[in-house]
Amino acid sequence: MTAPGVLIAGAGIGGLAAALAIARQGLCVTVIEQAGRLEEVGAGIQLFPNATRILIGLGLGERLAPAIVSPDRVRLRESLSGRDITSLPLDAASYPAPFWVVHRADLQAALLAAVTEEAGITVTLGARVDGFVPGPQGVIAKISGPDGAAEQDARVLIGADGLWSRLREGLGTRTPARFAGRTAWRAVIPAEAVSASFGAPEVHLWFGPGGHVVHYPIRAGRAVNVVAITSDDWQSSQWSTAADRTEVLTAFPRRLWASALRELLAAPDRWQKWTLYDRAPAINWGRGPVTLLGDAAHPMLPFLAQGAAMAIEDGAVLARAMARAPEDPVRALRDYEQQRQRRTARVQLASRRNDFIYHLGGTAARLRNAALAALGGHRLRAQYDWIYRWRDDAQVSR
Repeated sequence: MTAPGVLIAGAGIGGLAAALAIARQGLCVTVIEQAGRLEEVGAGIQLFPNATRILIGLGLGERLAPAIVSPDRVRLRESLSGRDITSLPLDAASYPAPFWVVHRADLQAALLAAVTEEAGITVTLGARVDGFVPGPQGVIAKISGPDGAAEQDARVLIGADGLWSRLREGLGTRTPARFAGRTAWRAVIPAEAVSASFGAPEVHLWFGPGGHVVHYPIRAGRAVNVVAITSDDWQSSQWSTAADRTEVLTAFPRRLWASALRELLAAPDRWQKWTLYDRAPAINWGRGPVTLLGDAAHPMLPFLAQGAAMAIEDGAVLARAMARAPEDPVRALRDYEQQRQRRTARVQLASRRNDFIYHLGGTAARLRNAALAALGGHRLRAQYDWIYRWRDDAQVSR
């Protein structure tokens, strides 16, 4: 494939990972991002071996080493008593790649640094891909920016522009996102501001009626990431809205949640919140020389911590498909979609199922906890090996 090459709309984790993987196949890539500056946004994310294997293969292991924590286990905890229901060991020896937790901004910064050093990639900030029309060499992208409207030719256009993707709409998929009836609050707390126990290399997952809380250390233990999710009617399409701790503590009352956890929730002065949405698995992601990637293609609820991982997987599979058919990019995109649709649909639906399981109350919650304890951590973890042990045997590397 020769210039004008590949155009990617969106410089999030999925867009940057795809750009890096595709450029390693010798293709020219342009990334268009509407933000004028890639700032430190979001919070921590969990990366399992299906994603870390790809990132390491792309040469990001050393870049991320100063920022990551490799947790030893996931502790499932009961909301009021705080007792452990069971514990999932995350021993790296059992998997071909490690488990990591990292701040989203640190991962994005590492990807951006690698992309900037890659000769075949150009990143344009402060511009947005609004749509597309067929072009003589594939597709003409309609771009808006501070200098007005412009057009850019490309052999391939990839929409990595998130849940509210404009390119998804341009492909004729206008079904609205599904409101999940939940709000998520997030905060990053300096480690010195909370008890030392919260800095242990562990992921804590607290189950309560109608809500749950996840927390773990990030930034090599210098900070603690907290995400608290509960049932709520509030809706917003914004990625992040300011909130305060009174709002969070009201949503997680002392009659239902342990004092130790509420102390953690009380530590940040300010929180950010966002509404949870997803979509049903899509039958069609693309048309002609246009396709979608990550949340633009398969937005999912966060109850398997796989949203970023699926986007990273997408980039690796897409790069491989394009390398196999360099002179037939349309065929490459359909091959990529066929490979990814069944797997991502399964993860989307499993995440919805966990939404129900996580938030049970009363007798149903007690039965869930008893079943999880009887199953045990090793067997519970093994139920997700279909996610964690995935690999693309020809994944892109240096």
